Amino acid sequence: MLGATLAAAESAAWLAHAALVLFWLGLVLYVLALARFDVRQVTEGRGDHWLAGGALALSALAGARPISSDSARLYLWNDDDRGVLRHATVVLLVLALACCAALLAAEFLRPRARTGIRRWATVFTWAKTAAAALAVAAALDVAWLDGLGESQ
Repeated sequence: MLGATLAAAESAAWLAHAALVLFWLGLVLYVLALARFDVRQVTEGRGDHWLAGGALALSALAGARPISSDSARLYLWNDDDRGVLRHATVVLLVLALACCAALLAAEFLRPRARTGIRRWATVFTWAKTAAAALAVAAALDVAWLDGLGESQ
């Protein structure tokens, strides 16, 4: 996100392209980490399992930044590249929202007997999902997502 922001401010296309490489690399690493995730943690975990949803939201936020940094004076992406990035960002946001819904349902169906410091992950996920919704709304010019980000 920082690389894309600096690329827009400094008109440095190479920096935006480097940021995009890191974005895709981060997604690959996220998939590798998610493959090791124990699904039973959704109903039995102590709270840190919410980080999976937070990581999806951060990925959507990271995808929105390079889209926003593109401008006429800084030609970063052709239409195909922009389309792939836009679709990936929307899919990440939808997955983050679905993850929040599933985790929230698990909280109601199987409430935790006690709470601990790991519960901060719940707030982290909701806050990052709201920030991602606002960033995607701005990047893709989708006004109704603003309400989703502001209501969380």
